[in-house]
Parts: sequence; C-alpha cells; structure tokens
Amino acid sequence: MTDLILEFYSEEIPSGMQAPAAADLQKKVADFLKSNGIEDVALETFCAPQRLALLGRNLPVELAEQREEKKGPRVDAPEKAIEGFLKANGLTSTDGLSVREDPKGSFYIIEEVIPGRNFSAALDDFVPELLRGFNWPKSMRWGDGTLRWVRPLRALLCMFNGKVLSCAVDGIEAGSTTFGHRFMAPDALKIDKADDYLSKLEQAYVIADKAKREAVILEKAEDLATAEDLVLVDDAGLLAEVAGLVEWPVPLMGRIDDAFMDVPEEVLVSVMRTHQKYLALRDKSGQLAPRFITIANIETADNGAKIIAGNERVLRARLSDARFFWDEDRKTDLSARKPDLDKVTFHAKLGTVSDKTDRIEKLVAYLADIESGFSFEDLSQNASSEVTNQAAALCKADLVTGMVYEFPELQGIMGGYYAALQLGDDKVGNAIRDHYKPLGPNDAIPATSEGRLVAMADKMDTLAGFWLIDELPTGSKDPYALRRASLGIIRMLIEGGRRLNLDGFINAAMQNYPASLENSSAAEKLRLFYIERLKIYLRDKKDIRPDIVDSVLAVSVQAYRDDIYVLSLMAEALKKFLASENGTNLLAAYRRVRGILKKSPADIARIDESLFVSDAEKVFFAALNSLQMAEIVSVDDYTNNLESLAALREPVDIFFDHVLVQDENEKIRQNRLALINKLIIAMDSAADFSLIE
Repeated sequence: MTDLILEFYSEEIPSGMQAPAAADLQKKVADFLKSNGIEDVALETFCAPQRLALLGRNLPVELAEQREEKKGPRVDAPEKAIEGFLKANGLTSTDGLSVREDPKGSFYIIEEVIPGRNFSAALDDFVPELLRGFNWPKSMRWGDGTLRWVRPLRALLCMFNGKVLSCAVDGIEAGSTTFGHRFMAPDALKIDKADDYLSKLEQAYVIADKAKREAVILEKAEDLATAEDLVLVDDAGLLAEVAGLVEWPVPLMGRIDDAFMDVPEEVLVSVMRTHQKYLALRDKSGQLAPRFITIANIETADNGAKIIAGNERVLRARLSDARFFWDEDRKTDLSARKPDLDKVTFHAKLGTVSDKTDRIEKLVAYLADIESGFSFEDLSQNASSEVTNQAAALCKADLVTGMVYEFPELQGIMGGYYAALQLGDDKVGNAIRDHYKPLGPNDAIPATSEGRLVAMADKMDTLAGFWLIDELPTGSKDPYALRRASLGIIRMLIEGGRRLNLDGFINAAMQNYPASLENSSAAEKLRLFYIERLKIYLRDKKDIRPDIVDSVLAVSVQAYRDDIYVLSLMAEALKKFLASENGTNLLAAYRRVRGILKKSPADIARIDESLFVSDAEKVFFAALNSLQMAEIVSVDDYTNNLESLAALREPVDIFFDHVLVQDENEKIRQNRLALINKLIIAMDSAADFSLIE
C-alpha cells in the first residue's frame, strides 16, 4: 500500500478558485515526482468548499539513486565566466569537472550523484514547501502565523504508505484525520488508505468530487423541474459555480411572485443568477417560469421549507428593487438621458462616456462612407444608416438608468428594451442590445449589420484610445479587456466575410481623439497587435499555425496587408497547400535547395541552356519558365499561384532524382545553382516558405 493522501482542510474556498487550485496542486506534485525520477503516476485531485485534496497510488517507497549533470561554460570561456560558474556551485577550481565535446565546443560539466532515500522523508520536506509556495489569486494570514492561504487552514491530512508524514506548517501537524460536513457530521474522520477517502467522506455528507456534485445537482434539479412540468435552463457556468458552494448539495424549488413576472426576463434571470445563484426554469412553451431552484448545503427535518421561505423572501426584496427601477426608467426617454453621460467618466485620460458616444457616432459615419448600406456576407440585409445612427447615439444611454446602475450586468440589454419602447421599433434596440458582443470566445457576434457596425465602432474607439495613451495589456493583465475587443472585431470581419482596411479604420478612430493625445507610433503598434491576435484566432479556431500566417504576411501585397478577412483566407489556402502531397514535397525541395544555396550561393543570375547535360534539367527549366504567377489582386489569384506551384512538383522530383547539383565542372555547377535558385524565387513570390516550421 504505497498510496499518497494529501488534503488541506480550511475555511470556505471561493468557488471560482477551487478548480484552478486543484489543477495547480496536481501539477506541483507531478513536478515533484518527476524531479525524483517518478513519472507516469496517476494523480487524482478533488476540491470542495472546505478542502483541496490529492490522491496518488502505487508510488515507490524508496527513491533510486539519481545522476544529474549541470552544463557550464566552454573551457575557453573568459576566466570570469568560469569563476562565476564555480562560485555559483560552491566550487573553487575546475578540478574534478568533466569536459564534454559538442558541435559548439568543449564545455565543463558538473556531475552530481543524488543518493537514494526514503520517499516518505522527501515528502516530509516537500509538503511544507508546497503549502508555503502555493499560488492563490488572493490569500491571507491569520492569527500569529506566517503561512498565507486562501482562507485559514485548519488541518492537514498527509499520509504515505499508511503512515502519517512527519511535517507541520505554521503549527498545524500533519495527521490522519479530516472532517465531515460542517453541520451534519462535524466529527473527525480517520482515513487509512486512499481508497477510503471518498467513501468515508460521503458517509459524512461530503462529496469531495466536484464533477459528482455537479451531476447530483443536475439530476435532482431536473427531477424537481420535471415534477412541475418545467425545464431547467441550461447554464453550465452557474452549475459549476454552485457546485463549488456546497459539499452536500440539496436542490430546493422556490416560487417567484407573479407580480414580478412582467419585468423583462433578463432582469429576473440576472437577479437570480448573479446575486442569488438560483437556477432558472422555463415552461414547455419556452417562457420563463415563476419558479427557481436554490442549492442548499444541508438536509433538514422540514425538507427545506424554511430555507425555501428564506430564499423567496430575499428574492422578493431584490425583485422589488428591479421592479421599481423598471417602472421609473420607463418614465424618461433614452435620448433624454444622453446629457447625463457627461457625468460618467470613461477614462480619466480619454474623457466621458458622452465623448465616447460622439466618437462612436463618427466612426459609424466613417464606415457608412466606405459603403452605403454596409453589408456582411453572412447577413441578407444591409445596414440601415438611420437605424445604425440612432443605435450609435443611444448605445450608452442606459448606463445612467437606475436599473443598470443597480445591475450593471444588464448594460446594453436594458438599453435595447428602453430604445424599443421609445422608438416603437426593435431594430435600434436590437443593435444596442448586441453592441457589447461578443463577450467572449464562445459568445455569438451581433446578429444584425447595424449591431456589428456599432460594436466595431465601440471596440475600435476603445482600442484606439488606450493605444494613444499607451496603456496596453501586459502579460496576463488586461483590465480593460482590450484583447477581447480586438478579437471581437476580428471575428466580425472573418465570420461576417467582410473586407475592411484595418489601417484606415484605426486612423479614423485615433483622429477622433484630441490632438493633445497624438502618438505617432500608436497606429502601427495597434495594427501589429491586431495581427498577433489574428494569429491566435486562426490557431485556435482554424488550426492554422502562426508561422503559416507569418509566411503569408511576409509577401502579401500592400492592398491586403491590413485586410483581416483576406489574410485569413490566404493563410487558409496556404495551410491547405502545405497539407497536400504536392505542397509537402515542394516544401521539402525548397528546404533542400535553401540548404544547398546556403553552402554554395549561385554566382550567376542568368541560366545558360547550352550547359544543360540531362533532360531533367531541360524539363525543370521549362517548367519554371512556364510557371504562371499572377499579380495578386484577389484571393483567387493567390490560390491560383499556389496551384501553379503545385505543378512544379513532378519536374522538381525528376531533377533531384537525376541531377547532381554539385558537379565537378564549375560552369555546370553554377548553372545548376542558378536553376534551383529560380525555384526559390518562384516559391517566395507566393509565401516566405523559409518561415514554415
């Protein structure tokens, strides 16, 4: 029995932090095992509000002796470099160091033998380091201790091979016990082996497996819904969140007062989802049902009657607020609220939301100037200028309504409702409602041309502003969601099949800002940012490698340099070409020729046919001369050029099968080098194949 059991028992861990912490725990333990020469071990992690756990099975009792090598500087490196290497490794001379030859020279090597030891002893050292070095997004200290953990740590269950580890952290000794449900089974539980961990906890009203808790919630909630002839609203995100709030999930159904059912359903769902973590239900006709499901963390003698009553009371109070804001907001037209946007700061350096609205209107006008009735390939209706202009003017006005002030997650949605009521037309409302889309990689782009125009103008205005003031996303930090904004525009152009000069769009957006913000390099930096985001989009959505995009960009003509849609089509065409048999063989030939020319550059530019010795040379030369590489004025031209290149495959194969380039005769050799150089020139006119990995 060489099982490893680790459980860190604490106060409630926030739901959103549990799964990442479990993944991090698994990685850290796997890295530790690998560093000790133990690989391919199945590790299981579990997370629940009060515990983070890991189980490992069939681990070795003893660690084998290991040999490690550390590569140092070259033996002919500067003396100071060698001294620094010796000092860093606690040595005073190079005596005893090995010297190893490789293509780059002779290097000093430190060979170290790590003797085998008891694995339990290694774990004794590792667990405290693991706890003290664990990375939580937010952590805290408590009492007089120095340990930082997400919430106060209460107990450590740390066992290996049936024995408790000899370690402690911040005065908490490792032990063989954990605890059951906080209220229904609070006593300590002794765990003897890994196989008992989940079952004993479950007997104590704790489901440690998050996936199982989700399944239990879903099954019981659907049973409740079915009993009322209702359907559970699909919401995987909320299901995962509530599974992280309870250790023993008990779904209970409550009722929404009928008095609130004429409030927009987005408001009802938002209040239940965002603020109360309730699951929503629909009737068979698809209408929101006056019911909700809450997930309790306890079984009660009254079958949850008091819990339901309490939740209904809380929901009634929240919905009363929503009802009040809905009634009050409708008394004032959306257009009458625009002046109040002057009081809302968009960004200290970029002005108010009113300023932003003005800029969005100008950008929408810019797009309308490009094409009257702006269109997208995937939509049957072109954009109406009147609808687009009205939507642009009103798109931010709901930010000063009572509803959005209280429930900010409803921005755009409420604007859509209020605009439709004011204008008696859903088109403007739909455009306003959609203009924040897409909210993420899995969210849909706006459904109408008008919505896309306002969304593109809004996002481009934001990006242009932040590039002008040089507040750019760095690393994992992107507080203004600028990456998401750029990706939104890329998606609307590609998924909508819409050509647009990106450079012109960027400059038009930047020109709307005050001259005092002028930044000569901002536009180019933003263009390059778009290109990088395009590579990521094509990699994630179309499985096109970044090096393929780079090879297209290296030769794309000026007209397509800034055309996101066309660049995506060209990259897709090149990917298809490279995946074909002809493309694969030509790429191999290209690399071979590159290698030959690198060692023996072609000294002559003109090919002398009289120096041809074999028919293979003549056929190859004829094929190169007949190659039709059109000037690229459309994507079809690009695709045709790639197909023309494919026709070279056979003569190229014949040439290399029958001709020795490095002929003894200098004139013949140079003539053949010039011939293969012509192939490189031809292929480079379609894409920079040297960038293909």
